[in-house]
Amino acid sequence: MTRKKITQDEAISESYFGSGIMRIFRSFGFWTILISILCALYVGKYVAPTWSVEKVSIDVQTNEKGELYYTYKKKPKVIPQVVEYSRSELNENLIYQLNMRGPSPNVNEEYVYEVSAGGQDDGVNYYLLKAKKHWGAWSLLPALAAIVLCWVVKEPITALLGGIITGSFMLGMYDVTDLVIIPRLMSKGAASVLVLYLILLGALLGIWSRTGAAKAFAEYMAKNFVTGPRSAKLVAWFLGIVFHQGGTMSTVLVGTTVKPLSDEEKISHEELSYIVDSTASPIAALLPFNAWPGYVQSFIYVSGVAFLATEADRFLFFIKSVPLSFYCILAVLFTFLMSIDRLPFMGQQFKDAVKRSRETGELDAVDAHSLEETQSMNVVHVPKGYTPHIMEFVIPILLIIGISIGTFIVMSSPKIRWGFGAAVVVAWAMALMRGMSLKHLMSGLEEGLKSVVTGAVILLLAMTIGGISKDAGGGIYLVELLGSSIPYWLLPVILQLMTMVISFSTGTSWGTYAVAFPLAMPLAIAVAASQGLAHPEFYTLICFTTVLNGSVYGDQCSPISDTTVLSAMVTGCRLMDHVRTQIYPATVAAGIAAVLWTVLAVFAA
Repeated sequence: MTRKKITQDEAISESYFGSGIMRIFRSFGFWTILISILCALYVGKYVAPTWSVEKVSIDVQTNEKGELYYTYKKKPKVIPQVVEYSRSELNENLIYQLNMRGPSPNVNEEYVYEVSAGGQDDGVNYYLLKAKKHWGAWSLLPALAAIVLCWVVKEPITALLGGIITGSFMLGMYDVTDLVIIPRLMSKGAASVLVLYLILLGALLGIWSRTGAAKAFAEYMAKNFVTGPRSAKLVAWFLGIVFHQGGTMSTVLVGTTVKPLSDEEKISHEELSYIVDSTASPIAALLPFNAWPGYVQSFIYVSGVAFLATEADRFLFFIKSVPLSFYCILAVLFTFLMSIDRLPFMGQQFKDAVKRSRETGELDAVDAHSLEETQSMNVVHVPKGYTPHIMEFVIPILLIIGISIGTFIVMSSPKIRWGFGAAVVVAWAMALMRGMSLKHLMSGLEEGLKSVVTGAVILLLAMTIGGISKDAGGGIYLVELLGSSIPYWLLPVILQLMTMVISFSTGTSWGTYAVAFPLAMPLAIAVAASQGLAHPEFYTLICFTTVLNGSVYGDQCSPISDTTVLSAMVTGCRLMDHVRTQIYPATVAAGIAAVLWTVLAVFAA
């Protein structure tokens, strides 16, 4: 009897194990990862990279010590050494020889000068040369693998890890943990994510889950301002306009503030995540009282061009672009139309989500799992005898907004972590003073931290795959592929498409700016001059705006973007549900914007 039982157990185990293996082999996700890794190994071993040099004009000045410097990210950066271009390690002749022979250059970047009549500083123009490499179309492999896996497996961590492994093997870094993931996690950007989105945001949400502060705010808004789903969405849209200091800041503030209210009114998570995401970066580009102009202006200097000569000129140039930012304007307009249930360009999945939530009360698709490990963001665990008060929500939120905007005005940089840190301390102190026990507060804090762990992990992996894609040279390849021999009327749309693809593939608009603007600005000016356009500055402004807006589109729609992940995370929406529903109206807005820019380019002639 015993022997027969063991035999049956073994048979069952072998059958289960065998069926598990068969399920893996039948999985499209498995074959996607396997093929991607095999392609990466092939490229890393047999495909030689193509080298190029990015030549960026820099506005050089002399400080009190007689040192040469230029302004980068609003800070002076001293130039250690300048050489004449013909003697540079990164001149065109050397790069041509490298592409013939295959070795790497001796230096990665170099400051050079050229003497030319009519240039700045009595004919001396200064440039920063950066050695760049790419593997042609293969450079897009890491981002492509991650994006395809996102659609196939519908699970972002697996998809991002697949892209990271693919990119690491392609770059010859086979020890993925020690050579790729750990160095990225040790970066300042990763530490910022952990502090803000894991510790501070998680702690604040946990405290609110115990005090019932967010629920009290939602009940107050529902009683005084909200009469149904439309007014609830309008509140979210308005807060997105108000919290315009940056994409991630807006996303976190609006999402955490409005979610309890929208859930009460049976607004689908797809709707809320779309409103939150499309009133983040687009608003930051339209209301340039934030860090965006200071960052962008450092990439758009072109030697000898009067309207881009100084930092003040470049700031003014950014502000002039606002009326031409058609995609960002349409993105904000479309979210308003969504708020009042009048959006004509929704797509079937979006229509299904709205119908589902209104008729059944189901806020997510039947098979959906949000980015939250638990629902402690939304579930209130107020201890018996404790009465929630709206000010426990309002005061911390006002602290976040006030400190972030105030530090931006005073210090030219919004200290968002200061705001969240102060909000956590004040929310904690108010709860204790109103009678909450320390034990209950600690329990809430633990639940809050657990609720955002998955989202924080995905953010870190998204940052890592973005860095891998940049190292693989995907952006450089696309710029070289699309950046030459273009008719003047077609250039704006080409730049828009190029930056949309780069930003979508890397998950970052700011990273795309660093790649695209140094090419787009000189190219637009050269095209305007060579084709004799009547209004060269206006034409350059159009091209500038297409890069600015195209990058925002790609960042918004990419499943590996931090703002996309955050929008899903703080609204409780499944990541790919958010991507699928948002991409339809966003693409319609981008298409309309492309037509408008083309018409303006024709008039610029």
